[in-house]
Amino acid sequence: MNSYLIYLNSKRCIGCHGCEVHCKTNKGLPPGPILCEISHEPMRSVRGVPKTEFQFRSCYHCEDPQCVPVCPTSAMQKRTDGIVFVDQEKCIGCMACQNSCPWSIPQFNPLTGKAIKCDYCYERLERGLKPACVTKCTTHALKFVRLVEV
Repeated sequence: MNSYLIYLNSKRCIGCHGCEVHCKTNKGLPPGPILCEISHEPMRSVRGVPKTEFQFRSCYHCEDPQCVPVCPTSAMQKRTDGIVFVDQEKCIGCMACQNSCPWSIPQFNPLTGKAIKCDYCYERLERGLKPACVTKCTTHALKFVRLVEV
């Protein structure tokens, strides 16, 4: 079972993309649309009547992730707590992970030539902190929750 989830309260979200900015800052990535760590479209606006709503797109950290077994170097891994991450030292940038993901979540990082994706900032979790996108969400629209087995 996956242990974590990022939840978006779309009524609170104003579409400021602060989640994207803080994620990229935390990962040492440059600003701008070239690359976004949390996915290729972390914030998606949906036009509706009478208002526009926003959706947060991040890795789903699948129960049975298709990206893990296709990785030829075992760089794409799943931790015991359900977090799927890329071991940057093993990644060769072949993007088999992206091709196998139903949502194309892993992205190619042109700075390193390797795959990159949301990993819930697991290094922050290990220090008792929440993911950067959640911590810095101005309107507190993002919530990071730990799931418990029922």
